[in-house]
Amino acid sequence: MTKFLSEIEKEGIKIANVDPSQLRGLKTRLATIYTSPSADYVISEKAARIKGRKTGMRFQVLSNDDIDRILQISKGGLDFVVVEVKDWKIIPLENIIAKLHKVHTRIFAIANSPEEVRKMFSILEIGVDGVIFSTGSLAEVREALVYLGTKNFDLKPAKILEIKEVGNGERVCVDTASMLGRGEGMLIGSRSNFLFLVHNESVGSSFTSPRPFRVNAGAVHCYTLSPDGTTKYLSELETGSEVLVTDSHGRARRATVGRSKIESRPMLMIKAQVGDEVGGIIAQNAETIRFVRPNGHLISVTHLKKGDLVLAYAKPATGRHFGMEVDDEYIVEK
Repeated sequence: MTKFLSEIEKEGIKIANVDPSQLRGLKTRLATIYTSPSADYVISEKAARIKGRKTGMRFQVLSNDDIDRILQISKGGLDFVVVEVKDWKIIPLENIIAKLHKVHTRIFAIANSPEEVRKMFSILEIGVDGVIFSTGSLAEVREALVYLGTKNFDLKPAKILEIKEVGNGERVCVDTASMLGRGEGMLIGSRSNFLFLVHNESVGSSFTSPRPFRVNAGAVHCYTLSPDGTTKYLSELETGSEVLVTDSHGRARRATVGRSKIESRPMLMIKAQVGDEVGGIIAQNAETIRFVRPNGHLISVTHLKKGDLVLAYAKPATGRHFGMEVDDEYIVEK
């Protein structure tokens, strides 16, 4: 328990709900450890309010009759309901959200995997009010946090050192199944510890139409980050792959790849520096490929000059084995 709390603290989690029997004098820097006696939300077996607490009931949903029962009891003044659905997960929750939306009873759903967390927060676009995620896996906690938008990257100004035409190469256009907004793109680079924020193609011109679902990411060898923290080569991305979309503030969210296009194009090699780290990227030599400046403005790779500043994510180098980080491995990438 000590190790698990220490690890989730590193992920930025400030509050944990812990079985009192598991504490036994445990020391932690977490802001709050809620145990049953001090909980703000109390699950009751009856629809009876408890003074000073938010009161709710837990329901297992197997049919529409269960949904009607939830609605009737909620109208009596429940603050929240905890809902567990079995084989059918989407339709029952859609019906519950639709019926309780105007009653102002909060809906908490039980999830057993990061994939279920994702589903429940996106149902009817409104989603449930909260998810009780049952897991003992730190990796699954991290994966769920990324989907919830709590994964952040410390983007820093990278100073351009060199720009060079390197002839033709194969570049990868990543067409996602999501609409990307201004400031959003993907973290791409030739080194896993130095990734440039490459902007999406939502900005059109007199010669091109906007394609806000697309990131013209870079050469086939370049890395990008997956939601689970591993890296992938751009050449590995295909329909159904999941990638991280990051905005200019470093906030990340998931996106699903709808299509990956590999085509031969003239390429540019770009090198930049953040502190002691130097990294590079090979990208298509075209006006539609843009980086993001520290002030949020966009700049085409064809207009870059030595000394310009662009946003990048850089950290000390670590080894990678099949995309997974290996802290103690010696590695030099050039």
